[in-house]
Amino acid sequence: MSSKRNDEAELIRNIQELLKRTLSQAANQMRLNRDHKEICEMDWSDKVETYNIDTQCGRYSNESTNIQFHPSSVKCEESASTPETWAKFTHDNIYRAEREKLASINLRALIDSILHDVSEDLRRQCAAVNEAFVRRCEELDDAKHNLEHHLKNVLREIGDQEANIAALKKAIKAKEAPMKVAQTRLYDRSFRPNIELCRDEAQFRLISEVEELMGTIESLKQKLLESEQSLKNLEDTRMDLEKEIAVKRNSIFIDRQKCMAHRMHYPVVLKLAGY
Repeated sequence: MSSKRNDEAELIRNIQELLKRTLSQAANQMRLNRDHKEICEMDWSDKVETYNIDTQCGRYSNESTNIQFHPSSVKCEESASTPETWAKFTHDNIYRAEREKLASINLRALIDSILHDVSEDLRRQCAAVNEAFVRRCEELDDAKHNLEHHLKNVLREIGDQEANIAALKKAIKAKEAPMKVAQTRLYDRSFRPNIELCRDEAQFRLISEVEELMGTIESLKQKLLESEQSLKNLEDTRMDLEKEIAVKRNSIFIDRQKCMAHRMHYPVVLKLAGY
């Protein structure tokens, strides 16, 4: 999923750069359009003024009252154009204006194509990221369920081990009385006088009983130590599992409740295309 998000971020950065370049092209084209519009407007204004002058000149006659001598007007201005240069100037203005008009049409078509393509690319990448989020959330759900199942088993084992420890302690406690009885018998018999202090069958049986009880108690204590260590390990495992489950729940909350909720408001294609 991380690679999909990185791909989306990289795509957005590339699109931003493309749109910036396209915007710069559009701004430059608009500047050229305004320049040629101004040139055409000035040319049109001059031609309108000239048309009005020539129209007025056409109305003059010998009976006109507003005619008079203008001796200096006979000379031609050095800056005056010829019909050929006049026609070329007009043709060039129209040609350049048409050229910029065609460039504008082509640029608009290019911009429309770019906006359509980038919006489609963004929506496709968005769908891919959303699908990756769904798969990731499913993986997290599965992992959390497995951890919870493991935790359930660990909790059951902890209960069993606690019961086992209690039973071992009870068993050790239960051996104390027989041990006291056997040791007390041996102690009391050690006071038999003179020849009566005999290593008879009863003496050997008591010694054997004490040794057997001591062996049993030591065995029970060893099992108790092992059980307590096992319980400690189970408690550590329980804590690790609970932490990991909490992490998984938090990850699911972030991905599903926060990230996916935000991605629900991802712009539609038309809006991405600028409409």
